[in-house]
Amino acid sequence: MVSITRAQRIATRIREELSEMLILEISDPRLNGVSITDVRVDRELAYADIYFSAIQGSEISQSILEGFEHAQGFIRRELMHRVDLRSFPRLRFHWDPTFDRAERIDRLIAELNEQANTSDNQEETDEG
Repeated sequence: MVSITRAQRIATRIREELSEMLILEISDPRLNGVSITDVRVDRELAYADIYFSAIQGSEISQSILEGFEHAQGFIRRELMHRVDLRSFPRLRFHWDPTFDRAERIDRLIAELNEQANTSDNQEETDEG
C-alpha cells in the first residue's frame, strides 16, 4: 500500500502522460478532442480511474469509451514504459459530467437573468 501523496503523484503522472499520448500518438478518431480531466489511483495501485470529457459533450461519451476500451492494451503498455512502477494499475475509463453540469448551470443562470430582465422591463413599462 502506498501513501496517499504517492498515489496522487502517480495519478498526476498518468494524467500527464496519457494527455500527451492522446495528442501525439493515439490516432483513433473516436478519441480526437478528448481531454483527461482527472485520474485517481487507489492506494493498493490496483486501479487507475481515468475521467475524460470532450467538447462535443456527453452525446459522444459512449463512442469515446469504446475508443478507450479498444486502445486500452496499447495505452496501458505505453504508460507502463513511461511511469516506473513495479505493478501497474488496471485502467478504468469514466465520462466526467462536470462540464455538462457546469454548462447546464450556466444556461439556468442565463435563463433566470433573462426572466429577471424581462420582468424588470415589464414593470418599467407598467409604471411608465
